[in-house]
Amino acid sequence: MSLPIQPNVASQAAHFLDIHPVAGRIGAEIRGIDLSANLSEDVIRAIRQALVKYKVIFFRAQQLDASGQAAFARRFGQITTAHPTVPSLPDHPEILDLDYGNRAGRANHWHTDVTFVDRPPLGSILRAITIPPVGGDTIWANTATAYQDLPTPLQISADQLWAVHTNAYDYVEAAVDISEPLRDFHKVFTSTVYETLHPVVQVHPESGERSLLLGGFVRQLQGLSTTESTEIVHLLQAYVTRPENTVRWQWQAGDVAFWDNRATQHYAIDDFGSQDRHVQRITIVGDLPVSVDGRTSQAIKGDSSAYNQLLVA
Repeated sequence: MSLPIQPNVASQAAHFLDIHPVAGRIGAEIRGIDLSANLSEDVIRAIRQALVKYKVIFFRAQQLDASGQAAFARRFGQITTAHPTVPSLPDHPEILDLDYGNRAGRANHWHTDVTFVDRPPLGSILRAITIPPVGGDTIWANTATAYQDLPTPLQISADQLWAVHTNAYDYVEAAVDISEPLRDFHKVFTSTVYETLHPVVQVHPESGERSLLLGGFVRQLQGLSTTESTEIVHLLQAYVTRPENTVRWQWQAGDVAFWDNRATQHYAIDDFGSQDRHVQRITIVGDLPVSVDGRTSQAIKGDSSAYNQLLVA
């Protein structure tokens, strides 16, 4: 686990990077960097500091291929396989290929990546290959400022809550379009069922910030009924998705987004119809989330060790 980043250390990122915040509470564009280059350790350290500070960072007009994307990701830690259940890109076991030629698999719900396993990714790196002329934006939310916005009684309550996350979500029943591709995707996505107990409030291993660990994979709060869980989760989630906690990115082909999966949720907007939208994602192995009282997440069902195995170049 990395040591907490102190404010004076985090501010040093500005000495190495051309950083332009794109929203008040989350998100920054970093300009003038070629991610395919052999970046120095100082620059990589500064990028990581910017990631922790801004939660999601953007790089325009990059000339990366799949191998270059993987090489960049490895500078920040061990990388995972593409996904616990969805197949990877052929010849690239670390890359989740998201080619939205049909409606199957569109992630148009608020979520933090892969929280149904006990060690969700530290971060995700998404590379845009084909983007529709209009539509297909992604929104990210800052789950740390969401926690800070909670009234003190809600913070105290949330600090004590634990939630079961699972991938056994019925996309077919929830979707308007129940086409065969969507049914097939659901079958693959739930081919192995995972369940994990996570704290609702986790402590960031680098910044020390508290943030809400919720999103679309939450099914029930430990010790509460389904009805009680739904109402409380909706209440807390409403703080996450307040407009002031969000940033919206209008993609261009070649863009790269790198988000801190420990302090964000995101939503891929499904407003581009049958237009082509093709992106590829890599995730970086994370730690077990830690609650405010020092307890760690626990797997209930499913073994995610293969997902978090070491992938070498």
